[in-house]
Order: sequence, then structure tokens, then C-alpha cells
Amino acid sequence: MSNGGSMSRLDERVAIVTGAARGIGRAIALELARRGASVLVNYHHNADAAGEVVTAIQAEGGTAQAFQADVSNYAQAEALIKEAVDSFGRLDILINNAGITRDMVIMMMSEEDWDVVITTNLKSAFNCSKAAVRHMMRKRYGRIINVSSVAGIAGNAGQTNYSASKAGLIGFTKALAREVAARNITVNAVAPGFIPTDLTESVPQEIKEASLEAIPLKRWGTPEEVAYAVAFLASDEAAYITGQVLSIDGGLVMG
Repeated sequence: MSNGGSMSRLDERVAIVTGAARGIGRAIALELARRGASVLVNYHHNADAAGEVVTAIQAEGGTAQAFQADVSNYAQAEALIKEAVDSFGRLDILINNAGITRDMVIMMMSEEDWDVVITTNLKSAFNCSKAAVRHMMRKRYGRIINVSSVAGIAGNAGQTNYSASKAGLIGFTKALAREVAARNITVNAVAPGFIPTDLTESVPQEIKEASLEAIPLKRWGTPEEVAYAVAFLASDEAAYITGQVLSIDGGLVMG
């Protein structure tokens, strides 16, 4: 694939991106591959979309394959990690991106909608990281990047479940960063703001417009802009950065 000029290279690195069939996950998978990484494209339901990501990567000369796993299930997450090691011989980069929303004010939110969001968004990061860290510690190298959200920093009305899961990811990131730093493994998080994807299509138009007014840069972000930041954190240039949360939100949440 094109070396993209002076961008950080990831040649000979192997990456897993969870929830990589669409949206931000898809953009991350494509960007890591453009920088030279071999990418295992994880998906839960949408095999066709995941296949399209693999095809796009291969069309640009990159290396990728798709793997179905519900990463909120520990055994399936473990199988995902094993697939990367078996297929590519190693695992260097883990992007915990899988996530869903089930928005509702708390008085109307069902217990099921609470549980499924916490399990999908937060437990999946535990599942994948636990399995991945075993391999990374043996090699004394690793990059784990968790995709949180500004909702986990500032909170969003109607998203107590989603905000709690994304705030949990931030605490998880900082704790794990302390645990594995001695083995040359860094753990960071990105916190995207309003990035139009399939996940945000259900957001009412008036809320979208209000969010635009609140963003100092006066525009929404793109999945690619999140992917650039993730790729940097996955690179050797970011070796002295760990336990950090990088907001990619046009200035929506500061401080």
C-alpha cells in the first residue's frame, strides 16, 4: 500500500480491530493497513460489510482477513486473539472499538438495554485485552487503544448506559496502563465527539444541530480523523504515551 508520505509506519505489525465492519472501526482498519499493519477485521453480524473492508485493504496491496466473533463473550474474544496469532504469528496492536447504543431516559430504560450496552461496550474490552495481554507480555511489546467517547467524559442525557460504559473504558484504560507498562505495553483511549456513522443515524436532527452549535470548530468529525489518531497511538512514535485519553471532538469537551 502507499506509504502516505511521512506518516508513522506499522510494517510487520499485526492488529485486531473489533467492530471493524462499519464506521469508525472500518476507518481504523483501513488506516492501520495503509500504514503497513496486517489487520484482523472483527465483526459480529455483518459478514458482507467486513468482507468489503478486507477487499478494500487487499485492493490497496495490504493484508487482512475477517473473523466473526461476539467479543462480549469471553470464549469468542479469546478465539479472536488466537486467530490473529495463528494466522499472522503475532499480535502487536489491539483496538477495542466494538460498541452499540440503546438510548432512552433512565425512567424508560429497560434492564436489558442497560446490560447489553455495558456488556458490549465495556466487558468486550476486558475480554479482548485479557486474552491479548498474555501474548504481548511474552513479547514485551504491545499497543492497546480503547475507543471511548466524549459521552464518557461529559455525559449525555438519554445515554446513562452508553455514558457509563464509555466512562468505564477510561478507568479501565488507566488501570491497565499501570499494570502492563513494565512490559513495554501502552494502553490509551480516544474519545470521539459527534462522528456521523450508522451508529448515530438514529439521533434526532434537532440534537445533531444543537451539537454542531456547541462544537468550537463548527463541524462534525469524520471516522478517518479518529483513525489517524488511533494509528499514531499505535505507532512507535507514541511509545512514551500511556494511560491517556485523547478527545477527538472539535473542542466540544475541554479540560
